Amino acid sequence: MTALVVTNSISLPSTLLFTGAANAFTGITFGIPLPVQPMKAIAAVAIARKFTLEENAAAGLVVAALVGFFSMTGLLNWANRVTPIPVVKGIQVGAGLSLCLSAGTTMLKPLSWTGPWWGDNLLWAIAAILLLLSTFAYPKLPYALIVFSIGLILSALGLNASDQTPPSTAILLLHPSAQDFWIATSTASLGQLPLTILNSVIAASALSADLLPSPPYPTAPSVTSLGISVAVINLLGCCFGAMPACHGSGGLAGQYRFGARSGSSIIFLGLIKFLLGILALWNGGAIVALLAGIPKSLLGVLVLAAGVELAKVGESVNTDARDLREQEQGLPWDGKRVKELDERERKERYMVLLVTVVSILAFKNDAVGFIAGLVWHWGFLGARRLEVWRDERAGRIFWRSVDSNRHERTALLAQEESDTVA
Repeated sequence: MTALVVTNSISLPSTLLFTGAANAFTGITFGIPLPVQPMKAIAAVAIARKFTLEENAAAGLVVAALVGFFSMTGLLNWANRVTPIPVVKGIQVGAGLSLCLSAGTTMLKPLSWTGPWWGDNLLWAIAAILLLLSTFAYPKLPYALIVFSIGLILSALGLNASDQTPPSTAILLLHPSAQDFWIATSTASLGQLPLTILNSVIAASALSADLLPSPPYPTAPSVTSLGISVAVINLLGCCFGAMPACHGSGGLAGQYRFGARSGSSIIFLGLIKFLLGILALWNGGAIVALLAGIPKSLLGVLVLAAGVELAKVGESVNTDARDLREQEQGLPWDGKRVKELDERERKERYMVLLVTVVSILAFKNDAVGFIAGLVWHWGFLGARRLEVWRDERAGRIFWRSVDSNRHERTALLAQEESDTVA
């Protein structure tokens, strides 16, 4: 957000006011700590190309319109149904590890024992890690709030406002041209769309069911409701220069890791952002300078912890993943009954997850990981069907009815049968 404000690609007051309102709306609607976070692919392109307000708004509007269309037509719900759970978890693990790599390479690695200044160095990072470890014994310790508050204090002590370009504090109704829409769509929107669908909608819905199973929590939001939420947030905010935003599994994992369990935490966050937005109308430069000066040592540890929390969901791919939970008709899952997997199924599901993760990290693209995971999954299915066809051709398989709802395949090798008779 700070980088986009400095390049005058977004309006700081609009971003704080509209995302604050979106936080409150999200907390009230869904009742869980569902985040409202930047559309990162759009942000990266906008920073690199120094998008104008209109170009950045056009990028968010295009993604919002497409996601809204897919949601209203049921295409998002269909995609969620047909996407294998190991692929979804692979996207989540890949996103978590990407956060960890980002924290290490861009925030923590450049630090030294004494620099870049006394308030931002490896000593502060070690102190933040030690405090993080203490949350294992004291899980209710408000770790993120403590670290972020210390970061703001250190930023204020080392503040040099003269280095910051005063941002625009105007809130204007934007009118992107056809050229703006073309530039935004061809450079930013198409790269953001798969990220939003996979990570912000499908993966976020799945993660909410994993982290906050009902009861006592509200029912996990559906992909359709999340898609409509993303569309509404951006169709309103981007028109006034707000930063394109969406939900996301990374933000949900981070907020869960640091204690958020209900919508009240997100409502509280939204109110704070809304108040900052009002302050930004008066003096936006001070807010930008304060946020830009937060030590990378502290932010890096926060992002690292959030990434680990998100990557951790991959451990359940063969234990209590959503597609393995068995529940009685009309009753919520009791947390115990799960489908039994044989050794081959376990290995195949793990391999699909692993291929998805590796592809995301190698190509730095969720869409590539999604396609690679699907191809690997379909490859295993094809191999199984080929084996069945081959055995049927050899006359080594027959089917027997088990009940009215399902059939059990029993493979009998002709040679083994003849040997047994002999």
